Amino acid sequence: MSLPKISLVRRTEDVPKWMPLVTTLGAVLLAFVIGGIILKSIGANPFYIYGYFFKGAFGSLGSFSDVMVKASPLILIGLGCSLAFRMRLWNIGAEGQFFMGAFFASLVPLVPLVPMETTPKIVVLTLMGFLGMIGGALYGFIPGYLKAKFNINEIIVTLMLNYIVVFWNNYWIFGKWSDSGFQMTKTFPKAAWLPRLADLAGQYKVFSGITLHAGVLFGLLAALIVHIILNNSNWGYMINLIGDNPRAARYAGADIAKNTILVFMLSGALAGLAGMVEVSGVVHRLQERISTSYGFSGVIVAWLAKLNPWAVIVVSILFGALIVASREIQPSGISFLLQGIILFLVISSDVLLKYKFQLTRSAKVKDEVAA
Repeated sequence: MSLPKISLVRRTEDVPKWMPLVTTLGAVLLAFVIGGIILKSIGANPFYIYGYFFKGAFGSLGSFSDVMVKASPLILIGLGCSLAFRMRLWNIGAEGQFFMGAFFASLVPLVPLVPMETTPKIVVLTLMGFLGMIGGALYGFIPGYLKAKFNINEIIVTLMLNYIVVFWNNYWIFGKWSDSGFQMTKTFPKAAWLPRLADLAGQYKVFSGITLHAGVLFGLLAALIVHIILNNSNWGYMINLIGDNPRAARYAGADIAKNTILVFMLSGALAGLAGMVEVSGVVHRLQERISTSYGFSGVIVAWLAKLNPWAVIVVSILFGALIVASREIQPSGISFLLQGIILFLVISSDVLLKYKFQLTRSAKVKDEVAA
């Protein structure tokens, strides 16, 4: 008797609503299992390392505050990438848009664009946020325009633009704006600092040393706005339609070129706002290393979240924990190992959303069973 044959068959029915969440969680858990096996193979104790990992990320209010600080730019970048990916636009340039947003936001205190001693803090921060979004949007316009007008591959364009803006920033950081020759500018005036919980330590001692800043509110508000755009607006419907079926969208009267540019600009604006959040809420200056590859991690966050704005928040917290824990656990590369395994498994798990396993038997087996 020959064995039954297992084959993959494309799904013809709708995927159950619970399945994307279950496959993602399963992929994350499997990534930790595989990571544990690798750790064990090199002589490490995976239970000790993972225990230390969770303690280092969630063991205290201070550590969780650090996680949220790292998650704040990831939320904004992940939302921007999700928006672009919904329309099948592969924006791999969030890192560059992040840096450009940081540069534009830094113009406010460094030029300065307004009198820093007399201008109210709310005005300074609002202007910085607005310019950060403008900088990211302008940098997103370039690949959007080239894609819309000349069908130039946006992956190549956005990747190359990442390097250009880093050197552009370095020109100013190492030159005119350098603080005594170091690779950073002078510290911003406090009017350009996002409020922190630590600022309330005088009244509430529990907030002493807590680094969480108001930038996380930008991410939560942006998640709400992106959710409304994608699920409760005509434009969001058109974005999804263009991503799913460009021919049908064109037949329905959609201006694909215009929407390509607009979506790229909005995606870049969110990444640019993340750059403003980092320079204003964390480092309080423009410097060479203001990103721990936030732009590229944001791409992973978007895929892990299945392009769902609310899931982006949860996944960003997970990645924030990986970043924070990587400072404490050894081997130091374990967090990056887990990121890579998680991404690979989540992308692979998409197969289960498009295909299903089917057990088939040969005619001979069927005859034998019938007999």
